[in-house]
Amino acid sequence: MGASHSREDLLESSDSEQEQEETYQDAAEGSSERPPKTLSTPSSLDDVEAKLKALKLKYSSSSTPAVKNAVKLYLHVGGNTPKAKWIISDKLTTYSFVKTHSDADTDDENEDTDDDDDNNKEQPFWVMKVGSKIRAKVDPEMGLKSFPDQRRVDFVARGVWAMKFFTEQDQIDFIDSFQKCLFENTHGVEATEANKLKIYGKDFMVWAKPESADDSMWEDAEETFSKTPTPVRANRDLKEEFEEASNGGIQSIALGALDNSFLVSDNGIQVVKNFSHGIHGKGAFVNFSDGYKNGGGGSSTYSTPKKTLLMKAETNMLLMSPMGGGKLHSTGLHQLDIETGKMVSEWMFGKDGTEITMRDITNDCKGAQLDPSGSTFLGLDDNRLCRWDMRDRNGMVQNLAESNAPVLNWAQGHQFSRGTNFQCFATTGDGSIVVGSLDGKIRLYSVNTMRQAKTAFPGLGSPVTHVDVTFDGKWIVGTTDTYLILICTLFTDKDGRTKTGFSGRMGNRIAAPRLLKLTPLDSHLAGANKKFRNAQFSWVTENGKQERHIVATVGKFSVIWNFQQVKDGSHECYRNQQGLKSCYCYKIVLRDDSIVESRFMHDRFAVSDSPEAPLVIATPMKVSSFSISGKR
Repeated sequence: MGASHSREDLLESSDSEQEQEETYQDAAEGSSERPPKTLSTPSSLDDVEAKLKALKLKYSSSSTPAVKNAVKLYLHVGGNTPKAKWIISDKLTTYSFVKTHSDADTDDENEDTDDDDDNNKEQPFWVMKVGSKIRAKVDPEMGLKSFPDQRRVDFVARGVWAMKFFTEQDQIDFIDSFQKCLFENTHGVEATEANKLKIYGKDFMVWAKPESADDSMWEDAEETFSKTPTPVRANRDLKEEFEEASNGGIQSIALGALDNSFLVSDNGIQVVKNFSHGIHGKGAFVNFSDGYKNGGGGSSTYSTPKKTLLMKAETNMLLMSPMGGGKLHSTGLHQLDIETGKMVSEWMFGKDGTEITMRDITNDCKGAQLDPSGSTFLGLDDNRLCRWDMRDRNGMVQNLAESNAPVLNWAQGHQFSRGTNFQCFATTGDGSIVVGSLDGKIRLYSVNTMRQAKTAFPGLGSPVTHVDVTFDGKWIVGTTDTYLILICTLFTDKDGRTKTGFSGRMGNRIAAPRLLKLTPLDSHLAGANKKFRNAQFSWVTENGKQERHIVATVGKFSVIWNFQQVKDGSHECYRNQQGLKSCYCYKIVLRDDSIVESRFMHDRFAVSDSPEAPLVIATPMKVSSFSISGKR
């Protein structure tokens, strides 16, 4: 599957033949059989409108209807088939924003009442209504995308729809109203300047007013980036090199930077070989039924690890499984010796003699899994951020703030107050830590201390489910269900020195983030589980090398963005946009089943005729490797 724009243009032409007939049926009634002879297909919506008027269809004497909030409504039909097209749903209808307690269809026009009914005790929210056919809560799942040059917006609401406005000002007014309703639904307060200041803080008001942001850091980064190898462009294709069947349902992949990678499945771990064109060839298999228990100790059952971590020059692997009962947290982990295929240790998470839980673990830094002497790793729980040391059977915590005291008690700063709601984390090349939270906040901790974040980005309200950071710490990508947020951490301090937010407080000279999104049509076609998952940069572990792509999983799609293109402020996606800049230019790899994970292999596997290391995509029953070709 190619770039995202190809199917959007169908609105400009595919429905024209239907429009040119003198008799119409609404989309809800189905389209009639076309007559043998049709007129030629116009190239744009403007041509469509001109031909409609020439056919003397039911138009008023004025090109702009007198009805308030008037729009023309289109529906996309045909999915991803050759017969896909846009058809007219309503030649003239109206939209409105209504505050209500339910997004269910109703004929009650008095939406917001003071009824004391139990069903109305929750806070009311805004819904968007379009005629009698659309009623949807205003939230990011609508995936609203604006096309200012066409006076058009696309969105998802139990289908993919497009509205065309009759004037440019009509569209501007709609976007402004939509954004206000979205802010109130997200944050629970009206979209006033005072409330925006309260939500974002004075240092981050550019997140609410991106038009006033200082984007010089993005521009500086583009100059640096231009010196690196060329990323995937339109004339480069992804070529499938290898396909490997699984011995069981694949749950995750643990990519190695050396000889091997590992497929973690329902019943064990399959070792595969790393090559310059992907992963291939089955090696040893470690069966979970042999010495592996659920939760890290004390239980006689096992469950598939939700997290794996390579260590000690990739000769050891840590495996962490959820406790069960619907809980994602773990009370311990197992240590696997890859060379012997045996579980050599079983660890419990404990503090002051009390069992505690962890929700995630990660390496001390980007390249830590290559260190043959590595014995520490990081742990994260809802309100805990810590370092575990495997050299002590009790897993004591190392205090990074005081190097003279290598082992200290939890009370000295790593237990945070309630409400942080940590969800995920990642590390830079030097060991700085980025943490994503349930409330959308993204915190940056320096390599020297975990006690207080150097910088805390406010987020946009959606929970951050996964986070990654470049080796040099200059860029962060956070994953939410409906979009990716790309953050530049660079700033200039009072002495004129350029730093990252990991090493100092950024103040108010902060660049606005950029969003990576699917078009509404692609979002709808991605499958039942169409949430973004596990966005990651391509993988480098050396100073001076730059990540070139971002890859994420959405349902049956593996979605790839050109990192340099995203950072280019003059990129076509950003023209005439209102609000935060959003990039919709990407490549899609479509699989037959929901994708478990998509990741680029280590940079060392990039060959001379390719701008990037191979991309590995795993579904439950197979794993495929794609190389990036220099030829179409």
